[in-house]
Amino acid sequence: MPPTHQVTALLRAWSDGDEAAINALMPLVYGELRRLARLYMSRERHALTLQPTALVNEAYLRLVDIQRVRWRDRAHFLAVSARVMRRVLVDVARARASLKRAGGIQRVSFDEALVPAAWSTDLLALDDALNTLAERDARKGQVIELRFFGGLTVEETAEALHVAPRTVMRDWRLARAWLSRELKKTIDDA
Repeated sequence: MPPTHQVTALLRAWSDGDEAAINALMPLVYGELRRLARLYMSRERHALTLQPTALVNEAYLRLVDIQRVRWRDRAHFLAVSARVMRRVLVDVARARASLKRAGGIQRVSFDEALVPAAWSTDLLALDDALNTLAERDARKGQVIELRFFGGLTVEETAEALHVAPRTVMRDWRLARAWLSRELKKTIDDA
């Protein structure tokens, strides 16, 4: 990753309407976006039709269509990118589910280093649970999205949310516990 100030300067130029800035920015952040995409794909139990490169490309197309974003810094960009990638994956899962109404469910296996093994569950159920969490406590939902989907460290998450790292850790623990309970209910009800 290039120096943070270089990425931030390009993000701000892009926010100000400089079309050339996005062309200069993407080669600088492409590796990080690919790392995030590979992380998502490595969590999949079943092979997806979507590959990491395709996920990055689809996210890129959606990112360049976003209007009037005031990019703050690299962490903010990665947070938005994580949200966009999550939306792409959910859209793919919904499309597959609609094709296989009576068939299998898209399943995701989570990285044990970040989340409990009990979270191995349906991507659509996870998305619903995360949306519910965000409605109840937006910051806890953002912490999960940034840490899990965005791959940000505690410190990067704290910077992106303008809170202390201890707050991120507390929200992370509480949100994981809440999500585990909600996903267990979903599995038990199925």
